[in-house]
Amino acid sequence: MRLSRYFMPTLRDAPSDAQIVSHQLMLRAGMVRQEAAGIYAWLPMGLRVLKKIEQIVREEMDRAGAIEVLLPTLQLADLWRESGRYDDYGDEMLRIKDRHDRDLLYGPTAEEVITEIFRAYVKSYKDLPKNFYNIQWKFRDERRPRFGVMRGREFLMKDAYSFDIDEAAARRSYNRMFLAYLNIYARLGLKAIPVKADPGPIGGDLSHEFIILADTGESEVFAHKDLVEMGAPGPDIDWDGDLEPMVAQRTRLYAASDEMHDQARFEAEAPADKRMTARGIEVGHIFYFGEKYSRPMKALVTGPDGKDAPIHGGSYGVGVSRLVGGIIEASHDEAGIIWPDAVAPFGVAVVNLRPGNAEVDAVAEQAYAALTGLSKDPLLDDRDDRPGAKFASLDLVGIPWQLIVGPKGVADGVVELKRRATGERQTLPLDAALKVIAG
Repeated sequence: MRLSRYFMPTLRDAPSDAQIVSHQLMLRAGMVRQEAAGIYAWLPMGLRVLKKIEQIVREEMDRAGAIEVLLPTLQLADLWRESGRYDDYGDEMLRIKDRHDRDLLYGPTAEEVITEIFRAYVKSYKDLPKNFYNIQWKFRDERRPRFGVMRGREFLMKDAYSFDIDEAAARRSYNRMFLAYLNIYARLGLKAIPVKADPGPIGGDLSHEFIILADTGESEVFAHKDLVEMGAPGPDIDWDGDLEPMVAQRTRLYAASDEMHDQARFEAEAPADKRMTARGIEVGHIFYFGEKYSRPMKALVTGPDGKDAPIHGGSYGVGVSRLVGGIIEASHDEAGIIWPDAVAPFGVAVVNLRPGNAEVDAVAEQAYAALTGLSKDPLLDDRDDRPGAKFASLDLVGIPWQLIVGPKGVADGVVELKRRATGERQTLPLDAALKVIAG
């Protein structure tokens, strides 16, 4: 992509109503534009990040055995009446009538829809377990939408739903999602802490939130340091094996957000030198809720004893659009965003300091072509602008590498390479710089 032909409307200053860092930087970097309270248009730079996060989530769901579907944004109110949630959900639900006076709603979540699909097709325990996931826009009519995409009304969420014959099997499905979530956040360059959570309106008696550490986080987190330092399980998991030991290893150590925190328990379960208190942001929530939806909605399967019984369910949400803001909150500096390589909008910016100079143009084009061949997703900054303005805008949008081509370097047979995360600069021949970027 050539920046002279691209659309990257950066701002020098953030609007005055942008209260938190991620909101300020997303607006300044031209990632989103607010269209209404809590509703954003995703501009090209923001959309590229959103799609990369979405793809990582998709790959880890597939790896854990979940099956992707795409559910409608508008749902029939009658399904929610079956489950008993239509009147209970409250004012956050956007209720709609169509031209035939039928009651619809803009889905805030999709337990009812997926349960209706399941009960229509699955009749026997022999077809279990099943786990369906859906990456789709949701809507919750927040009373006070704020903090940009961190607490918007319209948001992109990955929601998965497991169906099992009994509680023991359902807990095995829960464990798969628990570990898959840790892998998702690790691939996004985040350190996520699983904490015991309140199930809220979803229901159930087993629930965990996943919180990433950020100085500007909305929640206070209390955790055993060993849990914080424990790595993700990684891709080499036997998903059909016994996952309970890996989950138990991560749930037996104390971890709680402020709303569930018990100071006496914290002090009893974590030695003084192992107690950590920090700020954090919730970016995922998983639930086991048993027969909460299957019983009223009659989602039954025939068991091995020949009798029909309601399935045991769970749901598992990742805030995909929320993660864009969460990553920025966890990774930025005074100059702008510092994207982890896996989700950066572009991998490398080739900065042409003298567009129109034949020698500089030739080296910049050579670098751009080589990086394209290496699948490094390069952006060629061929704008006719001052070097300082170019560097400032590229630092702001957070592209991980800058490969800088100028007349003096070209004359000396070298380019300059800058790593955004550390600020480290190297002067190298082009081939050597390409090898550094290639890893």
